Amino acid sequence: MGYTPKEQRYEEMPYNAVGRSGLKLPAVSLGLWHNFGDSASYDSARELVLGSFDMGVTHFDIANNYGPPHGAAEKTFGRILKEDLSDYRDELIVSSKAGYYMWKGPYGEWGSKKSLVASIDQSLKRTGLEYFDIFYHHRPDSNTPIEETLDALQGIVQSGKALYVGISNYNAEQADAVLTAAKDMKLKILIHQVNYSLFNRDMPEALFPVLEKHGTGAIAFSCLAQGLLSAKYFNGIPADSRAAGASVFLNPESVTAEKVEKSKKLNIIAAERGQTLSQMALAWVMRQNCIASVLVGASKAAQVAENVRFMEKVAFTAEELAAIDEILHA
Repeated sequence: MGYTPKEQRYEEMPYNAVGRSGLKLPAVSLGLWHNFGDSASYDSARELVLGSFDMGVTHFDIANNYGPPHGAAEKTFGRILKEDLSDYRDELIVSSKAGYYMWKGPYGEWGSKKSLVASIDQSLKRTGLEYFDIFYHHRPDSNTPIEETLDALQGIVQSGKALYVGISNYNAEQADAVLTAAKDMKLKILIHQVNYSLFNRDMPEALFPVLEKHGTGAIAFSCLAQGLLSAKYFNGIPADSRAAGASVFLNPESVTAEKVEKSKKLNIIAAERGQTLSQMALAWVMRQNCIASVLVGASKAAQVAENVRFMEKVAFTAEELAAIDEILHA
């Protein structure tokens, strides 16, 4: 029996404008960085995507190198799209990215026009899409002139391969330079995807005024610090956790006693607010005016459902914010 989405899927999810644009993103978006590779269960991946869509999650974020192996997440999502979501394509925002290592030789990464155009063509083929809603340059490239990278992104939009383009992992100075150059070329950089959490705040918070100046929106990833801003590591490192698997961004050495202790103290504040620690961490991220959405990773739809509930309490008192800062700066 085919998939039919819930009729009420749009009733509770807020949709926020991205910078100075007409595009709106759901407050919670789903990232396909984990659990969509060849070693993952296709049925579980399908249930996660469809369950998220039933909750009003309309934005699904991929990159060319998500897997493993590289490209696998795009293929998995493409299959789900073809078999279950093709009738709802116009209700979806699908994004992909290029810039990190993807294939051998000098053109398989970074930000040259050759690399970016070849990459989006490959990504469209893997997903079976005619276009991406958003296509990102995944990281800055100091060896390629900004104008060349922007020329590639402009051509991608003009060719219809993407509706909007964005950047990711640029610091404030880099972002200001690329957004200024884009304006001179009359190219709209819609969005910046930024690593932002209670445990990673200094660089992003220097970036946000730059984005607001240029009318560029933001979407935040790693908002839960790869699970450190949850109760997952309160009693050690679970065998099935991301840290136990020694991922690129989280390994056993990353789960320090100091961070675990801070998370436990933050959890007390969250409980007093009637939230889980992860819900409070997402609410704290969404305080920033330029952030349209938080990008979450999950292995089950139930985890997305818990994250979505952060919207039940997004306001903070001055006393709560002061208490949070005191814990983080201790």
